[in-house]
Amino acid sequence: MTSLLLGSNNKGKLAELRELLQPLSVHLVGLGDLPERPSEAPETGTTFRENAIEKARHYALATGMTVIADDSGLCVDALGGAPGVHSARYSPEGDDLSNNARLLRALEGVPESQRQASYHAVIVVVSATEVLLEAEGSCRGRILTEPRGIGGFGYDPLFFVTELGKTFAEIPATIKHRISHRGQALRQIINEWPRIQPALGNS
Repeated sequence: MTSLLLGSNNKGKLAELRELLQPLSVHLVGLGDLPERPSEAPETGTTFRENAIEKARHYALATGMTVIADDSGLCVDALGGAPGVHSARYSPEGDDLSNNARLLRALEGVPESQRQASYHAVIVVVSATEVLLEAEGSCRGRILTEPRGIGGFGYDPLFFVTELGKTFAEIPATIKHRISHRGQALRQIINEWPRIQPALGNS
């Protein structure tokens, strides 16, 4: 079975990708599972794609493993696309509660009709020498004035999907995976996986 390293310290993302990648014969390893945790990857890119590749290459070079990494975030129309690539570090504290609180403050007084937003994700699979696969996905919704639900992570309690009448934090994981930005991108990766599997072997 191929071992694949997730280039992220986000435990919620690790659990989500482990579930999404079940159709593949891969063992998804988290950074915390390694005998020695590599230094944290820089994220100096101005786009989700640049950051995803930068993170993946950093961990691939540090460990010699094939790495899957994503950069994803929330882009709010009324905020000119913010928090965007800074979604995980939107507040000084950089945790979900603080990030959500800052987002609500930034949108204070903005009417419901102007609170549209998109979740966006770019996922790459990278070896120490090349980008093997890349894919992206997006999902539209709007930002509520207060959080709803206890599932998911990040901005999920505020991200309301009109077609479902619920936030990402209120729906079962199976439904979220079907429509989410990360779920869309992962399905592309899964579809393309047979093309690179022979080169990966059983490392």
